[in-house]
Amino acid sequence: MSPRTMAEQGLSPKREPESGRLLAWYDRHRRALPWRAAPGESPNPYHVWLSEIMLQQTTVATVGTYYRKFLDLWPTVEALAAAPREDVLKAWAGLGYYARARNLHACARMVAEELGGRFPDTEEGLRALPGVGPYTAGAIAAIAFDRRAAAVDGNVERVMARLYAIEAPLPDAKPEIREKTLALVPQERAGDFAQALMDLGATICTPKRLNCMICPWTDECAGRRAGIADELPRKREKAERPHRKGVAFWVERDDGAVLLRERPDKGLLGGMMEVPSTGWTTGSPSDPAAEAPLKAAWRRTGRRIEHTFTHFHVELDIWSAQVPAHADVPDRRARWVKREDLAGEALPSVMRKIVAVMS
Repeated sequence: MSPRTMAEQGLSPKREPESGRLLAWYDRHRRALPWRAAPGESPNPYHVWLSEIMLQQTTVATVGTYYRKFLDLWPTVEALAAAPREDVLKAWAGLGYYARARNLHACARMVAEELGGRFPDTEEGLRALPGVGPYTAGAIAAIAFDRRAAAVDGNVERVMARLYAIEAPLPDAKPEIREKTLALVPQERAGDFAQALMDLGATICTPKRLNCMICPWTDECAGRRAGIADELPRKREKAERPHRKGVAFWVERDDGAVLLRERPDKGLLGGMMEVPSTGWTTGSPSDPAAEAPLKAAWRRTGRRIEHTFTHFHVELDIWSAQVPAHADVPDRRARWVKREDLAGEALPSVMRKIVAVMS
């Protein structure tokens, strides 16, 4: 169907969506989530912020365990701020998008040291914090402080695109979706409304299996009546991910310790530990040994791991070497780690694949 106006198609909603209808549904069907305040309780801004940072590009099912672990380790923003950054990165390992962990720690320090332990209660103030973008600022402002803000995540984009039959593809449709979302936010219970929209998208208005018959907005949904709800939101075709290659260097001392190296703060996987490797390029490295972390009798193991990041796919061939137990570290960013301690290191998923292959 061509993206004509709703009036031209005769598909204007029978009535405008009402926030009260959605809130009534939410009061009956709200999800019980570890970070969500119970009815009648005041949200804890630290809990809301922590969960929203973790939920960026990560599923609710995955975040639950990490969220509880972080609260056990650091129950307050002051405790998190006082923690060594390396410990925070270790606890984060496996959640991906590691710049979030660095920003999480930096934000905790700013709130604890510069703001007296209190999070800003406006979108503008929240946007000034490290790692807090437009969506996260809106979500925290609404959920933690009941500010009238539009918290538009992927679930909300899907709900709104279907509700108003918005056929412009993402990301072009984002401004219109945000505008329509904000227009629906009520003066009271803005936080509950934000969470209700998220729950609606997560449980009823899902990507593949729509449950329109039990949706509180089924009569208002222009996408459903046009017969295109399951096609929305439309998205631009994604370009094929580039493929990169490299060599990972697995070096063990005679006492069984393995060499790890801290990656630079800036760039991909910044501040995380790694199995040293060559650069990751579109072609195979011409002389991998020249990029090895130390001089040794390197050999090809014939083992390889693959990993897909958001913007590219990488293949890493694994070379190995054995060195004496008294071997020194090659530089200040490297250190020897006992095999049994590797699981507790701040290793991203791509590096854990190498550990698994070599264990």
